[in-house]
Amino acid sequence: MEIQYSVCPHDCPDTCALKLEIVNGVITKIDGDLSHPVTRGVICEKVRAYPERIYNNRILYPLRRAGKKGSGKFNRISWSEAVDEIASSWKKLISKYGPESIMPYSYGGTEGIVNKSSMDRRLFNKIGTTAIDRTICSAAGSLGYQLAYGASKGVNPLDVVNAELIIFWGINALETNIHQAIISDAARKNGAKIISIDVHKNKTAKWSDEFFMILPGSDGALALGIAHIILRDKAEDKLFLDKYSLGFDDFRKKAMEYPPEKVAKLTGMPEERIENLAKVYAEAKPSFIRIGNGLQHHRNGGINTWAISLLPALTGAWNYKGGGALKSNSGYFPLNEDALKRPDLIKNPTRTVNMVQLGKALCDLEPPLRSLYVYNSNPAVVAPNQNLVIKGLAREDLFTVVHEQTMTDTAKFADIILPATTSFEHADLYISYWHTLIQWANPVISRLGEAKPNIEVFKMLSRSLGFNDACFLDTEEDIARQALDVNYWKERGITLERLKKERFININTGNSPFEFGRLSTPSGKIEFKSKKVLSYGFSDIPEYNPINYVNNNILKAEEHGPNLIFISPPNHFFLNSSFAGVSSLKVKALEPFIEINPKDAEDRGIKDGDLVIVQNVRGSLTIKAKVLESVLPGVVVSAGLWWKDAYLNGSGVNALTPDDLSDIGGGATFFSAQVEVKKI
Repeated sequence: MEIQYSVCPHDCPDTCALKLEIVNGVITKIDGDLSHPVTRGVICEKVRAYPERIYNNRILYPLRRAGKKGSGKFNRISWSEAVDEIASSWKKLISKYGPESIMPYSYGGTEGIVNKSSMDRRLFNKIGTTAIDRTICSAAGSLGYQLAYGASKGVNPLDVVNAELIIFWGINALETNIHQAIISDAARKNGAKIISIDVHKNKTAKWSDEFFMILPGSDGALALGIAHIILRDKAEDKLFLDKYSLGFDDFRKKAMEYPPEKVAKLTGMPEERIENLAKVYAEAKPSFIRIGNGLQHHRNGGINTWAISLLPALTGAWNYKGGGALKSNSGYFPLNEDALKRPDLIKNPTRTVNMVQLGKALCDLEPPLRSLYVYNSNPAVVAPNQNLVIKGLAREDLFTVVHEQTMTDTAKFADIILPATTSFEHADLYISYWHTLIQWANPVISRLGEAKPNIEVFKMLSRSLGFNDACFLDTEEDIARQALDVNYWKERGITLERLKKERFININTGNSPFEFGRLSTPSGKIEFKSKKVLSYGFSDIPEYNPINYVNNNILKAEEHGPNLIFISPPNHFFLNSSFAGVSSLKVKALEPFIEINPKDAEDRGIKDGDLVIVQNVRGSLTIKAKVLESVLPGVVVSAGLWWKDAYLNGSGVNALTPDDLSDIGGGATFFSAQVEVKKI
C-alpha cells in the first residue's frame, strides 16, 4: 500500500485536502488530510465513497450515438474518429451558419483552475462561438455582497473561532460547508452562540442553539427589520459608520419603514423573536454571519444579500477578529484571467446566452444553436425548466458532444460522448471560495480506459480545426504558472514550484479582509447606497421586494398560479447532481420525498406517506409526501438533485423550477418556484 495526496475537485466551499490509500494502483480508501489546517482529517460521506465513482460505471472510451436521443444506446469509436467527427461537423456548421451556431455549456463539475476554465475558453474564443454567461449558482449573491464591499472577501473562516455569535443565514452548513460548522462548534465550546436562519428546519437548524424559520425570499425584510431595531435602539457603531460608510443616512430612513410588526407579517416570524434576534446580534462582539447560497436563489436574492451584508457594518463587527461576514472568499485568489482564457483571440463580438435559460436557448434562440458541447456539468438535471431543456437536447438537428465520467442524463442525449478523467488522474491547481489556502494536486493513479482531461481534449480539437496558436500547446503546468503570473502571488513568494513541493499554502489575510476607507467600491467606502443598482432598475437603497417581483413587475395571479412555494435544497448524499449515480449513496439517501406542513396537508387531504403530484405550468413531479412541521404553511421542500430515473414520472425537481433571472447578477431563481400539491 502507498499513501498519496490530492484535492477534492467539486463545487464545494471546503475544497478539502485528501489522503488516499492505493494498493496496486487502485484507490482503496479516501480520508481527509490531517496536516491541512482546514480539512484536518474530516471529509464528507460523498467523497469517502469516491472509489465507487472512480471504478464503477465509468465511460472508458469515445462513443457514437446508435439509437434515439435519450435512449443511452452508443457504439464504441476511436479518439481519432471522435475528434475528426466533431471538427468536421463544426467546420460545416461554421461555413453554413457561422460560429455562433455552436455553444459550450459548463460550470463547476471540476473546480481545478486548469481544467475548469483555460484551454476551453481559448478554443471557443478562437472559434467565435456563442458565449455563455455562467451565473447559475452564485452570481446574484456575489454581486449583492460586492455592492457593499466591492470585492468577494470576508472573514477568514479560521478566525471564526473567536466569534461570540455565529449566524448561519440561508446555509445548511452541516451538509454543504462542514468545516465551517466544525470551526463554529469550537467557538461554541469557547462560549459562542450559534443561530440558524432558514426556510426549512434542516440539520444545521436542529444543531444550532436557536433556529429562526422564515418564509422563502423574506431574508431582505428580516435584515431591514434587524437594522430598524438596532437603529431605533441607537445600538449602531456611529464612529465606524461615519468613517467608513456611504449613504448611511438614506439607509436609516429606509430601515425605519420596516418596524417589527411589518417584518413579522413579511417573514412569518413573531415580533418578539425579531426583537430578540436583533438585540442578540447588536450586543455580540464579535459577531459573524455566514451568508449562504440558498437565499440568493430567489428572484430578490441579490438585493436581499446586499441588505444582509450591511449588518456587520451597522454594528462595527468588522472591528473584531472573527467578526463580520462571509459570502465568498474568492477575492483572495486573483488570477491572470487574460492569460488563462485569452479573450484577445475573439475576432468579433459574439452573442451571449445566460446558462440559466438553456432550455430557451435550445428551443427559441434565433438564429438557432446547431451544436452544444457539454463538460463539467449535467444540465439535463441541474438546469431549471427541465422539460424545456430536455426538449432542446432531444432535437435531432442539434449536434451534441458530452465530455463526461459516467452516463449522466445529459450524456444520454449526446451524439458523441468523450470519456473524462477524474481529478485523481490529472494534475490541477485549486483555490477555494471559502477558505484561504491555494493547493496543487498531481495525478495519483493511471487513467482508466482512454479517458482524457479537458485540457487535452481541447488541444486535440484545436489541432483538428487547424489552429496553430502557441497557447494551444500549453501544458497543465504552463497554464498554472500563467494563472499565478500576477504581483499578488509574486509578492507572497507563491510559485508553482513551491506549491508542488508543499502541496498547499495558506494566504496571510491579516486581521481584517479590508482596508476600510479604501475598498474597491466606487466610493472606496462601504456602500449603503449604490448608483450601480439604479442601472438594474431598482432603488439605490436596499429594500424588500417579494419573490413574485420579476423585471420590476408584480406577476399576476394567473401567471404564478399555485400558492405553495417550492424549495429544492441540496441533498446530504449528493453535490448538485454529482454522486447521484453512486449506488451506495443512493441506498443511503433512500428515496426522494417532499415535506409539507400539517395545515397544508390537511387542506389537501394528504397523509404522511401518501403519493402526491407536485405541479405547475412547467411540469410535474410524482413523489411521496412527509407531513412535518419542518416548513411553514405555504412552503414545501424536496431535496435534490436526484437523476430523473429516481422519480416515478421520470421528472426531477427542476421540472418545476423557473428559468427567470434574479433581480441583479442574472442568477438562477430555483427557490422561487410556486406549485400545487395534490394527492394521487
